[in-house]
Amino acid sequence: MKRVFLGLGTNLGDREKNLEQALDKIAEVIGIIVSRSSVYEAEPWGFLSSDQFLNMVIGVDTNLKPSGLLGRLLMIESLLGRLRDGKQYSSRIIDIDILLYGRQKVDTISLKIPHPRMQERKFVLVPLCEIAPRTVHPVFGKTMTELLNECKDTGGIKKL
Repeated sequence: MKRVFLGLGTNLGDREKNLEQALDKIAEVIGIIVSRSSVYEAEPWGFLSSDQFLNMVIGVDTNLKPSGLLGRLLMIESLLGRLRDGKQYSSRIIDIDILLYGRQKVDTISLKIPHPRMQERKFVLVPLCEIAPRTVHPVFGKTMTELLNECKDTGGIKKL
């Protein structure tokens, strides 16, 4: 079993329901959810929208390899109604990102672990620090708390 950390975000439709449905599907097809952060409301990152995001981070124990994990997460997003429009940043019903996969590093065209921009985003680091503050980033060698303290993101975020 590997401990993975996943970031969940939604800013369209019934945001609370979107998160709950994603959590149910993750528990069903990915593995055991062993920790979950509070839910945070955050401004969109990388684009403008009047729709605020709900974000959270979960820790999951899984037997899936990184590529299999990605495939199942994309399936969950699709089942919940996410339509990929080719834009990197846009409003969405659900977004599930692999943040960390143990201490493993993956760098392929379709998958990068750890998530390459997690250290730039308070909406990832704040909930991640809530459940795994001493976890060390496998590339930077810093704890999540250290990365949050160094984060230059000025976007608003509040715990719900």
